[in-house]
Parts: sequence; structure tokens; C-alpha cells
Amino acid sequence: MSTERLGRLRQEMTKQGFAAMIFNAGPTLTYMTGLHFHLMERPVVVALPREGEPVIVLPELEAAKLASSGLPLIPFCYGEDPVLWGRSFQQALAGLCSEGGKIGVEPRQLRLLEYGYLLGAQEGGEIVDGSPLVAALRTVKDPTEITTMRRAVRIAEEALEATLPMVKVGSSEREIAAELQLQLLRHGSDSTLPFAPIVSSGANGANPHARPSSKKLVEGDLLIVDWGAAYEGYVSDITRTFAVGSIDAEAQAIHQAVLTANRAGREAGGPGRPCAAVDRAARNAIEEAGYGRYFTHRTGHGIGMECHEEPYIRSDNHQLLQAGMTYTVEPGIYLAGRNGVRIEDDVLVTPDGAESLSTMVRELRMVG
Repeated sequence: MSTERLGRLRQEMTKQGFAAMIFNAGPTLTYMTGLHFHLMERPVVVALPREGEPVIVLPELEAAKLASSGLPLIPFCYGEDPVLWGRSFQQALAGLCSEGGKIGVEPRQLRLLEYGYLLGAQEGGEIVDGSPLVAALRTVKDPTEITTMRRAVRIAEEALEATLPMVKVGSSEREIAAELQLQLLRHGSDSTLPFAPIVSSGANGANPHARPSSKKLVEGDLLIVDWGAAYEGYVSDITRTFAVGSIDAEAQAIHQAVLTANRAGREAGGPGRPCAAVDRAARNAIEEAGYGRYFTHRTGHGIGMECHEEPYIRSDNHQLLQAGMTYTVEPGIYLAGRNGVRIEDDVLVTPDGAESLSTMVRELRMVG
């Protein structure tokens, strides 16, 4: 699989005029090689030239991992003395590209640590943003990736269902989040979750990225749970909103508006349709309900090895969807000082439309 991906990468490099791509520890390095490294004080980079053999610079203590690489990589290992690390980079990257050639990196991933070594080692090449080239590969998932993502969704949904029985009036947001994290691991999530679950109630729910607090649930709150699982390097990202006991008419109205918007957004996807059309479908539903100014973020984002990746589902993105793309649909309404609602699903573009990978009940459920 990694050899096939290298071939596709090189095709894109030729089309876009890149001499090489360099990845440091992170999802794209794993995508290309099958190897897993975490960001640490010792840099790891893989250099994939348009022509020639791929190379990897890594610490000696990580060298045993290379036996499981999906690509034949020429290793340049270094020891514990940081003074000598630059030499390994210079040896690995010598002749990587000619004068003026483009070397692509991922600005959202590359740290100043690795960037400094690259500057000191490359010979006249220009280090530029290679994110569009990476997106051309990773946005369309193959059948194995889709199967893995389905499992990440199932784990997440089963974990929340197992958590809900302990959600009561008087439970704190932090207690619910802790139980949910435990259930995610018990149901099979990778140990590193895609993000810390968001559990927010009442007025806290008006902050889309609220952190779980010591606030206790009270009758009349809306409770937002935004969570996900990771499975074999792929992630899910789902949100559901619950009623804590009886809720007032306004809370019911905003939940219904978001439910309608979520359905409209999910149904708007399909091959050949622009990302902006999905955003517009969801946003129209909320505007028609009279809450347009309270929907304060884009409708969604791509999802796969990262929780946020291309394509982005926003009003100014006219990129056309393709079969195999995966993204979220997550409209919301946020009423400062009162309540908030968000309903989020993970969506797969199919050859003739769109399928929601997440299927957990979206209609308003009462807890507590």
C-alpha cells in the first residue's frame, strides 16, 4: 500500500513541480510509510524525492521500527549528542534537489526544530507549503481506510451509550467526561484519543469549544457531548445534544432547528457538489428558523487520520466533493448565557450521494 501511495505522491509532485516532499512525525509520515513516531525532542523526518530512494533521519533508539516500514527507506541514524544531529541531516538530504527546486513540507505539522535542520542541510532548494499536494492524496479514502473509520465511529457511539446511564441531575461535566474517556478505551479506542471530549451544559454550551468544568447538571439544561474515538490511526468526531429533564420552549426550538440543519447538510453532499453547497444547506435551515446569527462557525471539516483536515465545509470553499471523501456536518446554535446545541455526524461521499457513518439517535433525548 505505501509503495502505491508513493507512486501517487510522485505523480502529484510532477504535476505540481516539486522535487521532494519532507514529512516529520505525524499522520502523513504514517500514511506514507506505515511507521508511527511521536513528536519529541529528537527529530524524525522522511524525505521522499521525486526520483531516487526515500530516506529517513531518526534517532538510533527508533531504528528497530524500520523493519515494519511499508517503504524501503535508507536510514540515517544519530546518537544522543545533539551537536552531531545536523550531520545526519546533511548526509541524508545531500543532492535532494537542484538549485531552485521546490521542497514541500506541511506548515501545520513542521516544527522550528526540524525546519532549522532542513535549512542547514538542503542545497539551494526552496522550502514551500506542500499541503495541497498532501490533500490531493489523503482526502479520498480507500476501502480499507473507510472500514477503519466505520469502526472508529462504532466505538465512539457504543462508548457514549455506555456512559449515558450515569448522566444525572447533579453530575458534573468533568465527571461525565472522565467516564466517557474510560468507556472509549473499554470499547476499543486507541489509547490516544483524537481530542478530549467536550461536555458542556446550560450556558457553558454556548461556547462551541468549552472545556468540561465542575458545573453540575441542573433541570432545564441542554447538554452537549462532542467526542470521538481513534482506531488504527483513524478517528471519529460526533456531537449529540441532550435535554436534562424538562426543558423550555426556546431550548426545544433551537434543538429542532439544528436537527433540521444537520439533516439538510447531510443530504446536500455528493460527488461533484461543492463544499460550499453543504454549508449553505445547513446554514439556510438555521437562518429560516430565525437563528442565523447564532451559528458562528463553518458547517464542518474533513476527517480521517486527523480530526480536522481537508476538505473544509465552509461558505467560501468551492472544492468539489469526490466519492471517498469524508467530512463532518456539525451545525450549531449558541445563545450566550442560556444554552447551546450542536449535532454532528461523520459523512462519506458515495458514488451517488452521501452516507452518514454515524447513526446514533439525533432526536432530542432526555437524561437525568
